[in-house]
Amino acid sequence: MTFAPKPGCPMCGIVATAAVHPTTQSPRSPSFPDAPVQSEILWRDENFTAYRERAHPVSSNGHIIIAFNLHVPSIYTLSSSDLPLLVNVRNLGRRLLSASSPPFSPGNSSPAPVSPQPTESQFRIGFITPPFKDNKIPVTDHLHAHAYLAPADQLGWWRGVAYGPLAWYAIDDLIAEIRESVSNNRIKSGHENRVNAPIDMVPDAGARTGTANGDEYSTSTLAIPDVEDGLAPLSPSSPRTSFASSSSSRASHL
Repeated sequence: MTFAPKPGCPMCGIVATAAVHPTTQSPRSPSFPDAPVQSEILWRDENFTAYRERAHPVSSNGHIIIAFNLHVPSIYTLSSSDLPLLVNVRNLGRRLLSASSPPFSPGNSSPAPVSPQPTESQFRIGFITPPFKDNKIPVTDHLHAHAYLAPADQLGWWRGVAYGPLAWYAIDDLIAEIRESVSNNRIKSGHENRVNAPIDMVPDAGARTGTANGDEYSTSTLAIPDVEDGLAPLSPSSPRTSFASSSSSRASHL
């Protein structure tokens, strides 16, 4: 299965622009409807492009969008082999939020004062699940994560639905549920100090599946391997089994 860029997709446009304009250059990128301020690219690698949401942030403390470079339609396209990608999204979001100063507010050219390092309870990283969407960032078919620092003081009640329990899928919960679906280890999601759970010390935990006799049935991953790490992609002929087909637990949340 390929995930080629989709003509007219704003996220695909941002990914393509970031590939041309290095992050050290104040790159230009497509704007969403009614967005008077263009995106500021913060990070780009083989798998992700991250930019600061300057036009319509949900938090004055910082709001970052992390888009998959491939035009992946939803989280339900992911398989257990993509767990390292999700771990990287979480770690990247935390790192960028910790390193970035608060963005300028639209219409205000004065930089915000330097704020202290965020506390563990402030991090919010996750996905808005279809059919819900952020009406200020109306993209539902190109997978992207939202990372922001609580409180969401610029959210508003209507957008709050998309970031509330009905539509919001915290990335820690998604990682834990996929691991539970492919392993015998029951991993409690959402508990205190979740990020410090021992299993999170192994980013690939749960990404490989098999039987007790040693046979492996790992599916191909969306990740583009880092040649410097000596990683090779799994065989492209391996069928992909999406998380949606292996677990119906999310349906009970909606």
